[in-house]
Amino acid sequence: MDQTDRLILTELYNNSRITMKELGERVHLTGQAAASRVMKLEDTGVIEGYTIRVNQSKLGCFVHAFITIITKKHDHQPLRDFIQSKKRHVLNSYKISGEGCYLLECRFPSNELVDQFLEELNEHANYKISIVIKKS
Repeated sequence: MDQTDRLILTELYNNSRITMKELGERVHLTGQAAASRVMKLEDTGVIEGYTIRVNQSKLGCFVHAFITIITKKHDHQPLRDFIQSKKRHVLNSYKISGEGCYLLECRFPSNELVDQFLEELNEHANYKISIVIKKS
């Protein structure tokens, strides 16, 4: 992977819908050469896929929370099943080391739904919650 590949990744990270012609212009290649490099990055697994960013607030999910989960039991499957059943609110789920066992990034439309989520979560694990005030 060279500097041009890194520039391509930066451009695609900023706008994955860019045309290959425009991408080529930005990284000083022809559109075809840029497309070939992108295909190679995909084939080698450097580029795993393309996604979109969703403005959660515009979807009505105003409460942004990080929840550190401390498990009560050695069998985590019921907890994992619970998290899977709540994927509407769970943006990201990570198995972690340190103070907790899992870290959830969640969005909720209201504090009432946060409370309901936490009450149900408490049947499976203990937790600590941090509410995002502002993204910096």
